[in-house]
Amino acid sequence: MSFPRYPKTKPSGVEWLGDVPAHWETVPLKSIATHNDDVLDESTEADTEIVYVDISSVDGVNGISAKESMLFSSAPSRARRRVRHGDVIVSTVRTYLRAIARINNPEANLIVSTGFAVVRPTDRLAPEFLGCLLSGSYFVEQVIARSTGVSYPAINATELVAIPVAIPPLPEQTAIASFLDHETGKIDVLVEEQRRLIALLKEKRQAVISHAVTKGLNPLAPMKPSGVEWLGDVPKHWEVKPIKYVAKVGNGSTPSREVPEYWAETGFPWLNSSVVNQSVVTEAEGFVTDRALKECHLPIIEPPAVLVGITGQGRTRGMAAMLGVTATINQHVAYAKPMASELNVYYLLKSFETAYGKLRRDSEETGATKGAITCEQIGNLRVPFPPLAEQETIVANIDTKLAQFDTLANEANRAIELLQERRTALISAAVTGKIDVRSFNQNEAA
Repeated sequence: MSFPRYPKTKPSGVEWLGDVPAHWETVPLKSIATHNDDVLDESTEADTEIVYVDISSVDGVNGISAKESMLFSSAPSRARRRVRHGDVIVSTVRTYLRAIARINNPEANLIVSTGFAVVRPTDRLAPEFLGCLLSGSYFVEQVIARSTGVSYPAINATELVAIPVAIPPLPEQTAIASFLDHETGKIDVLVEEQRRLIALLKEKRQAVISHAVTKGLNPLAPMKPSGVEWLGDVPKHWEVKPIKYVAKVGNGSTPSREVPEYWAETGFPWLNSSVVNQSVVTEAEGFVTDRALKECHLPIIEPPAVLVGITGQGRTRGMAAMLGVTATINQHVAYAKPMASELNVYYLLKSFETAYGKLRRDSEETGATKGAITCEQIGNLRVPFPPLAEQETIVANIDTKLAQFDTLANEANRAIELLQERRTALISAAVTGKIDVRSFNQNEAA
């Protein structure tokens, strides 16, 4: 859809804004909005319940995706910004720059992180237009340009509200906001369709893996009970046995930080549980010395091997990744190094992916190991093993099918990127007066 331009324009006086409609004003954001007006007082009663929103729980498309109820006494020190209906929260930390959200009918005790600037419209600004005004790519680009710092570039809230913006009269603000809600709503529907496709592909991907490593590729193969409830029947000629019979299982440790001689800027790679979020682990964030290897009971693990996250309350616990470099690990990671004559490492990896739910359930049982998977549990995990040659055939078949799913998922992700770029560009064009939507009619557009 193409949109007309305003018949009369004028220079805005701001290079990056360019020309604006002749009847619009160009003013600093702070002249039409306030910021960070309300703060949760430090004298708040300890047992006061708040609903907290962190920066990582907000994005410019979906708004606030998660909230956490907690007592003030247990809240993080950054849980201090009060908000009310009509406010817009904007992340001042560049890592989360697109954490922008309108606040609509919030809970009375909703508190957001001090990592947000809470922008509040004055009577010169329609609240719905403010949300659009701060969501455009033009505004985000200016925040980026003004951010300083190396590790966590950020912008001061005072500088953020000093950014110039172009403002139409109030009735036109409302018209623009209505237009954008309608048009971005259509884009959001298309984005959600792509996300559902990605979720479906992920489900199909796991189903392909699970079926191949528990049932094989021959639908006519005679079957037998596996003797393992979560596996069901398996091909008759397969063996079902604990992983410890076909792979060495172990974990590592964390050398004392109080002994500087254990640690180095470069040296022997030392891995933590975050690496299982990768498909193949080839790099380390930490390095230990030869002395640490000798004195701290650190295993030296050479590929081929599989790493498994064994602690944590998030999704990492139970996840598996291929080890692609000789390394050692901490106590939150286990390794399984297969016997080459018995087990294909890629087949072992796919077996762990299939057993993810089983490992999670076992680790959530009551007892001393609640919330953790032990090396003993991994070693005793019974999985089906076909002959080695068949394992290799199964892995090749899985890789072929997964490549097809990955291609479709990549196309869907690219479509989402393009749609979101279109969304932010449309917002920017409308709120900077590059397109004239005053005559926009929702019924005709529909």
